[in-house]
Amino acid sequence: MAIRHTTPLSPATVSSLRAALRGDVIAPDDSVYDEARTPVITVVDRRPALIVRAADAADVARVVTFARDNGVELAVRSGGHSMAGHSSTEGGILLDLSAMKALDIDVEGRAAWVEAGMTTGEYTVAAAAHGLATGFGDTASVGIGGITLAGGIGYLVRKHGLTIDSLLAAEIVTADGEVRTVDAEHEPDLFWAIRGGGGNFGVATRFRFRLHELDGIVGGMLMLPATAETIAAYIAASDAAPEELSSIAAVMKAPPAPFVPAELHGQPIIMALMCYAGDAEAGERAIAPFRAIAQPVVDMVGPKAYPEMFPPEEQGPPMENVSIRTMFIDRLGVPEAQAILDGLQASTAPMAVVQLRVLGGAVARVPADATAFAYRTSRILASAAAMYGNPAEAPQHASWVHGLVDALRQGDAGAYTGFMVEEGEERVHEAYPGATWDRLAAIKAVYDPTNLFHLNQNIPPASAERGQAVAE
Repeated sequence: MAIRHTTPLSPATVSSLRAALRGDVIAPDDSVYDEARTPVITVVDRRPALIVRAADAADVARVVTFARDNGVELAVRSGGHSMAGHSSTEGGILLDLSAMKALDIDVEGRAAWVEAGMTTGEYTVAAAAHGLATGFGDTASVGIGGITLAGGIGYLVRKHGLTIDSLLAAEIVTADGEVRTVDAEHEPDLFWAIRGGGGNFGVATRFRFRLHELDGIVGGMLMLPATAETIAAYIAASDAAPEELSSIAAVMKAPPAPFVPAELHGQPIIMALMCYAGDAEAGERAIAPFRAIAQPVVDMVGPKAYPEMFPPEEQGPPMENVSIRTMFIDRLGVPEAQAILDGLQASTAPMAVVQLRVLGGAVARVPADATAFAYRTSRILASAAAMYGNPAEAPQHASWVHGLVDALRQGDAGAYTGFMVEEGEERVHEAYPGATWDRLAAIKAVYDPTNLFHLNQNIPPASAERGQAVAE
């Protein structure tokens, strides 16, 4: 999406905004500006006119109103992991929620209110102290805001569903500057839309999540040699596994890591991150079929506390460029597995990977129209990615990704917006098919008729008449 024209801000206008806020306002001449403007995933290099680190929902409301009234583009950042580059703006206002980390856990009521700037890792550690958990993704530094609004697919997905399936309520600032608390009974259309519809409808400032009992898990990394037969067997075992077991498999060439035998460096492997949400004895039984597929290259699976699934992230040299495509597929047998291996062999990227997440379980029991996440019955979320340093190589790596995805394409290709880059309106339509798109566009017309919130996988507002029908 092209960057919108943004009206320049006068010093007097900026001063008035500073005076109105409790949080910090960072300008380009401030010493912390470059650090503050840089997201975790650096797919874009943009320079906001201002960065506002909001202190509370009132700050957010004032910034939203200011941006709307002054014709300024608004980007919203929770953790800064947007692979599409949506968590920054060129010449607009970057609204950074990372200072908003308040967490209130109701242990007896099995629920928690949390502000959108907290990371999933911080929340997970705090909840685990009470033997409780909410399922998010697989990376500790991700902000709660972005992953929740996209849907949330992680280590508890088959047992407890998507993150949005544990969302009980949310506080959201809409384009009119109002702070709204929404749930199944209060503004239910908006509550439906934010569960999978991304940041199209406002700035989510707080969430109320259901907490699930989870005293411990059996989990960790299991690395297997990758052949067409072992990949197909892994998917079959994942599909047949108890719902307590969720896993994420990366088919790739083995990295030169210290824990990988040197003779396997560069050879195709399945690097599976596995999590059984239950007692140790049952977990070991659930893992056994995977260990039986082939002699494991690395086996780090065992009983542990749930936060141990989120180790500290290594700070290596930046891999600033990525070509990625994600879709849903219904089968992955030997022919499809061989296509993956052939594709990996053909890639010239420093790192190429196909990630496979078998769904089902709790995800599939939620009706497709219950939330804005429509792909409830799809079996496998598949993503192909090439990561590289030289931006001049983008065309060749994008061509590789698209070719591999085309080789795997099946019935409902679909898309999960949490893994999408800037792919155009047609792909956003694929993420929200049919009636889902129509309903989202109508709700957008009610709550954001001018498309103030457009730095996202964007759903333009429908006509005012259609929006009025939803409001009534």
